[in-house]
Order: sequence, then structure tokens, then C-alpha cells
Amino acid sequence: MMDRLVEVEIRYDELNELLSDPEVINDTDRLMKLSKEEADLRETVAKYRKYKNLLTELEDTEEMLNDSLDKEMEELAKEERNALKAEKETLEEELKFMLLPKDENDERNIIMEIRGAAGGDEAQLFARDLFEMYQKYADNQGWKTEVLNTSSGSAGGFKEITVMIVGTNVYSKLKYENGAHRVQRIPQTESQGRIHTSTATVVVMPEAEDLEIDIAENDIRVDIYHASGAGGQHVNKVSSAVRLTHEPTGIVVAMQDERSQIKNREKAMKILRSRVYDKITGEAQAEVDAERKSAVGTGDRSERIRTYNYPQSRVTDHRINLTIQKLDQILAGKLDEVIEPLLMWEQSRKMEQLKNDY
Repeated sequence: MMDRLVEVEIRYDELNELLSDPEVINDTDRLMKLSKEEADLRETVAKYRKYKNLLTELEDTEEMLNDSLDKEMEELAKEERNALKAEKETLEEELKFMLLPKDENDERNIIMEIRGAAGGDEAQLFARDLFEMYQKYADNQGWKTEVLNTSSGSAGGFKEITVMIVGTNVYSKLKYENGAHRVQRIPQTESQGRIHTSTATVVVMPEAEDLEIDIAENDIRVDIYHASGAGGQHVNKVSSAVRLTHEPTGIVVAMQDERSQIKNREKAMKILRSRVYDKITGEAQAEVDAERKSAVGTGDRSERIRTYNYPQSRVTDHRINLTIQKLDQILAGKLDEVIEPLLMWEQSRKMEQLKNDY
């Protein structure tokens, strides 16, 4: 660990020299990139330097105890040594966590897609419940939500809904929501009182910026067509719906919620860019996972990750064997009791991997 900290400090000093270089200052893109790297390392370096100073103090205290001291001074020196040793252990644990591999997407906004899966109308109603749960959680975090696209079901649920969530460290909190969510409850239409099981899937993608993913115009096929559904005469007269197909990956995004073709294209492009970025980074992560023989990160999206059991007011996260008897609170957007244990679980996995790497 100490070797890694030395490397980090050396790199931090290099970055500070580069950031004062006129050539770098005049290159906006490079300046922003290096500034972000410097900011990411700043706290770790400050903590490491505090740790080095503490080691010096501890060494001085040990030397004092080797000298001839009166009883009172010896007791004071021992107390100081014990306090410094306790602080040393604390700093070492903090530095270990700071060296854990960071997900470069953690600070990003996200695009979330929720779809009703197995269970017909009940699955679509559950997709709506999940959307409302995440919307409430976003409100509690001070984030902003924007619905980009919806496809409503016949019973008032969602066949599919796509929403953008903007705020601080959104991806870091919600990336573990990827997967199949299962609900067990008695549908309103069930006359016999039988419990039904339905599922909805959630996909969480980091928002991709123009500079981070280069999508060539000639790689995109654009189809314009008449919007369907609600909208009165407008849908019959104006071709405003847009379908974008990214031919290298086969990813397709269709958008018709807006009356303006331009706005539909902008929204579709935002989703397409994130889907392509997510596919590329997901494939790269899968290769790393295969090499390590263990799944890390957000997991397989076909995996059943969580069950919401209404009769027993129970929420179970199957990845970490966590069960909480607070279904109503979870659905009200109080997700921290689920998300925080997932974050701790992932940190523990990374810590174990860090030990193996060293």
C-alpha cells in the first residue's frame, strides 16, 4: 500500500507542475482533464502526508521513551504514543479505502429505463411503482428527473419509461439497481385473493457526453414517421417521430413524445449515445470480470436482484441476502437502507481484490 501511495504523491506533484505550464493552460480540454485528476488525488495525498507526519511524531515519542524521563513525563509520553498509534490505525484504514479502484462513471448523471416484463398488466403497474420509487428517492437526494420517453400500458402502468436523473453522484448510488425486480402481491383484478408474481427490469446507464463517445453521423440511420397515440390532428399531419439506428451495434432508439421532430431527435440521440457508451464500457468490464473469475460492478441485467413482497411488507436483496421489513418506506423513496449496504458490500469486494493485487 505504501508503494502505491508514493506513486500517487509523485503523480500529484507532476500534475501541479503541469497545471502551471502555459502550454497546458492554453489547451482547455487537457487542462480540464488534468484538473479533474488533480482534484481526485488531492484528498488522498493530504491524508498520506498527514500519515507521514504522524509517523515522524510517533518515532520522536518512541525516542523520548528510550531516554531517561521522570515518572510523570514517561506517563505523558506513553499516553501520547497510544493516541498516535490509534490515529495511525485509523488513517491506514482510511487510506486503504481511498486507494480502492474508482468507477469513472460514479459522478455522472444517469439515464434509467424501466420496463414491465413477465406478468402482463401487473408487471406494467409494477414498472410504474418502481419509477415513482426512484422519482421520490431522487427528490430526497435533491436530484432532478426528466422523463424522456414513455410507453403506457392499458391498465395505467408502463410498458416502458425512460427517465434522466441529474445531480451529484447519481450513478454511484443507483448503478446497483440494474437487473430484474420481482413483486409478489395480490392484483386488484384478482377475485380469489391469490398472490401473483410479476417482474420489471431496470437498466441504469451513465450519461455520455459528446466528447467521450464519438458516434459518426454515417453510422446512424434516421427514420422519420408519423407519431401514434394521443395527440389529436397533430399525429395525422406531422411526421415528428424519430427512429435512430446505430448500425455498428444495432442499437435502436425511437422517440415520439415531443411534437417537434428536432426535440425528438435530441432526446433520441441522448439515449442512443448513453446506450452505445454503456455497451462499450460494459463489454470492457465483462472482460476484466472474466479475467478475475468474479463478477464485480453492477451485475448481469437478467439477474433477479430484488423481491418486493407485499403480504409480508418485505424487501429482499438477493445479492447480499439483505431483508428489510419496511416495504412501504422503500416504495416511498427511502432507499438508503438498501443502497448503503450495497455500497459497503462492493467496497469490501474491492478491498479483497486490492489485497490480492498487492
